[in-house]
Amino acid sequence: MSPMDLDGKTVADLKEMLREQDLPVSGTKAQLVERLQANSATDAVLNIEDEPKENAGGLTEENVPWWRSTEVLTPQALMAIGVVVLMVTAVFVFRPTWLGFSPSYEYDLIDYDAAQTRAFAEDLVALGHPEWEGRMSGTVEEANTSAYIAAQFEAMGMTATEHSYQVPMHHVNAEPSLRICIQGLAGNSPCEGFGAIGSQIIQFQHRVDYVIQGFSGFSEYTFEDDVQVTDVGNGTDDALWASAAGSIGYVRSGADVGGNTGIFSKAAENSLAGLIFVNKHANCGQIEANDCVPIFKGSRIDEVSAANGGSIPSELPFIAMSRDAGEILEQAIFNATGPPGVIEMLMDVTNDEERTIYVPCGEIRGKSSEVVIVGGHHDTVYHAEGAVDDTSGTASVMEIGRQISKIVNETGTPERTLRFCTWGGEEEGLYGSRAYVSAFQNSLQDNLRLYLNLDMNHVDADTANRGNSVTLFGNNQEDMDHIERITELYRKERSDVADRYDIQVRTLTGDRGEPDGMPYNSDHAPFVYDLGDGERGRAVVCYGSGSWEYHTYADTMERFNEESLDVSVTIYGTYMRFLAYSDY
Repeated sequence: MSPMDLDGKTVADLKEMLREQDLPVSGTKAQLVERLQANSATDAVLNIEDEPKENAGGLTEENVPWWRSTEVLTPQALMAIGVVVLMVTAVFVFRPTWLGFSPSYEYDLIDYDAAQTRAFAEDLVALGHPEWEGRMSGTVEEANTSAYIAAQFEAMGMTATEHSYQVPMHHVNAEPSLRICIQGLAGNSPCEGFGAIGSQIIQFQHRVDYVIQGFSGFSEYTFEDDVQVTDVGNGTDDALWASAAGSIGYVRSGADVGGNTGIFSKAAENSLAGLIFVNKHANCGQIEANDCVPIFKGSRIDEVSAANGGSIPSELPFIAMSRDAGEILEQAIFNATGPPGVIEMLMDVTNDEERTIYVPCGEIRGKSSEVVIVGGHHDTVYHAEGAVDDTSGTASVMEIGRQISKIVNETGTPERTLRFCTWGGEEEGLYGSRAYVSAFQNSLQDNLRLYLNLDMNHVDADTANRGNSVTLFGNNQEDMDHIERITELYRKERSDVADRYDIQVRTLTGDRGEPDGMPYNSDHAPFVYDLGDGERGRAVVCYGSGSWEYHTYADTMERFNEESLDVSVTIYGTYMRFLAYSDY
């Protein structure tokens, strides 16, 4: 096949041709083409057949022993012999797996500084909102976080860049208010003035009793408005949704209830005035005794918009409540012995605009354009420190970057380019990583060797009651074989830490949506599934265990366990180091 024919092939086609020839599939498109051309030339040399010549002894050149031959070897023959010698050498030196040999690799574990990693995490948490602590995407808190991370990468000696993208993003403008007035002696609304005599007002606590949900709308419902609240059960009865038109729908979580996107879409379809989702099952009694605290969840804006005639409902407030708070509301409104309580819901949220999110990256330029990227998301839910989700992952990326930078300063320029990025917009729909992959799609398609994702790679300190598992998984068997070997080395050389954790290594090679496929639930997903032209990227991911406080006000540094990050930082950082200085 001519060079021009190869140039017209896609990267996926080239890699398939290389696999058929038992050749490596890593590298840029140009490197893949060069590898195929070189192998084609070798095949041409090995297939040269000269016509045999008769000699005086009746022997041909094919059966005359070499020590009796007086013929001078041709250049073609010399080249063929050289190729054979190289192939035999490769068998014994490199021991290819296709001949049944087990490869032998050397790994050098990177260092890990637990105190420095905790310091990174504490700095990130300190950049949160002054009242409700979160680093929500599209806010000044997120912008400050991105600038801090970029400055740290630059201080490590990397080339730092801050990418920014305009994406759909809701924004909480002010502290919300949720109250119920139980009417008094006068028994009439609006629980104000004379009507308030003998009444009781219940104030629900933001972040603890309730939280705003993703893409909630604005509301200014006061007692005077006397907005009705309608019980729609577990959200599966269309008749109940229809009966709730113009009122605030109250949804009880259960095994059959749909996620936020489903119930928010139902609320939009049926012209509800608001939506309350009460948590009656998740993490009950684990964070707060005898209670199920509210958890933030996002909503897929495209589906909600479709249910609302093509636009996001800007005046449909959406909150989640704790179980205890929900029971208070139920007693006051649905089970009242007197006139039902009246609700006040003040939500100052903007959800129909685009806002700027950030992706700071640090880069160590290698000898080639082939790139290895490690990342985690620096944004949090709006109402929590996010110490575990995902301050732990962001601090881990920074510590890997710090350690790798030291190694490069001592060892010299790596073979591959190394990139360290953190993502905004993860909590609302992987906006940062998706935008980044879209912006650099062609380059990533040709040059991405591996993406490593660190999202909640953390284990709670209470391993006795919450478990101690750390799961390392990826979608390429060769990568995971390396991870497995590095993990065994880690168990031997860092047994003081490794023995305290159940480290599991898994390979997921299925298609998207299949049980053995890579999940589309964190920032690795765009690098696996969104490269274009049918390309599937290679990625490895780490998830930890025991973080019940996920997406709640209780995800604080009080539960932060920097020791547990040693596992993923060391193992994945070591593999990154291996790839940096290897042509594998």
